[in-house]
Amino acid sequence: MKKVIEKGKDPFKEYSREKDPTKRDLASYWRTAIGLQQVDGLTPSPYLVETAKGNIEGEVSLREVYDRLEGYYAERREEALSRTKEADVVSARITEVLSEGGFSFTVTELLSIHRRLFEGLLPRAGEVREYNITKKEWVLDGESVTYGTAPEILATLEYDIGMERTFHYQGLSMEGVIRRLSAFVAGVWQIHPFAEGNTRTIAVFFIKYLRTLGFDVTNNVFASNAWYFRNALVRANYTDLRLGVHSTTAYLELFLHNALLGESNALKNRDLRISDKAAPSVVKVTPVASKKDARTMRNIEALYGRFGLDKVFGRAEVIEALSISPSAASALLKKLTACGILMAVKGQGKGRYLFSAESSKR
Repeated sequence: MKKVIEKGKDPFKEYSREKDPTKRDLASYWRTAIGLQQVDGLTPSPYLVETAKGNIEGEVSLREVYDRLEGYYAERREEALSRTKEADVVSARITEVLSEGGFSFTVTELLSIHRRLFEGLLPRAGEVREYNITKKEWVLDGESVTYGTAPEILATLEYDIGMERTFHYQGLSMEGVIRRLSAFVAGVWQIHPFAEGNTRTIAVFFIKYLRTLGFDVTNNVFASNAWYFRNALVRANYTDLRLGVHSTTAYLELFLHNALLGESNALKNRDLRISDKAAPSVVKVTPVASKKDARTMRNIEALYGRFGLDKVFGRAEVIEALSISPSAASALLKKLTACGILMAVKGQGKGRYLFSAESSKR
């Protein structure tokens, strides 16, 4: 059976108390790099994790990591055509960028990071998009943020980064600092300079910038809450006065309180949904499904115990959780989606699902 990385499990936990600062920091970079793939619904391969551990231990250079990935996917054509290869390669590239000390707080640097992360993987790597976009968001019940217009991208980026570059943080409380940083990163993200790979690029650029301000950012917050980070960016840029929904950086501020100050605020994606209701502690399924198929009921309970209401999952995770065949996993997902127990998630890759809070009413 094909192995997958278990969501929510830190593959580099053994390095959390590592005395060697080089190993500890490198493990943090890998952890962040792999975690950031969540924003596009991607999960790197177990092969990458094992290769990354060799890199942390000093047994494998980053150049050798790239060579091994090329060899690995040369023998696995089907996987090479999937986005798992993208997740693996981009994770290694993010690690390389985060490992470097140099940084220039400029638009040129932002474009360079996108090129370095996605060259050979995405079209127009390192170039801004030339067309306007919309993206259906789960957190907005299928609505989209209004993104920056294509012809104005470079000018708007130059303005936002230029204003931040000349801003002086002297005299601000830490609360004020975090509020300002939240507004800055939300603004740059809303411009959405890149058609694909935007959030991963903005996150790496932002982490590098935070370091120049004296913040460490080597904890697990970006790694474990990448999708929350993206959803918080969405909520910072969406208003619907008819529904009483207002743009807010409050969720980004909670995230940064954890990332920069080591706080432990609860970061739950369901709290960001514009139609959020109080979430039940357990999922309740329709009586029809319960009576008709006891095995289905057990499978639902097992999946809910693993993923809850917050974690996005797909067929590979269902196979791993229930030890069933790919066809059985596909049939189960189809069945649970049809009766409203699961809901398809957009913007997280094909075939990604969440438990529906609405299922508690059935």
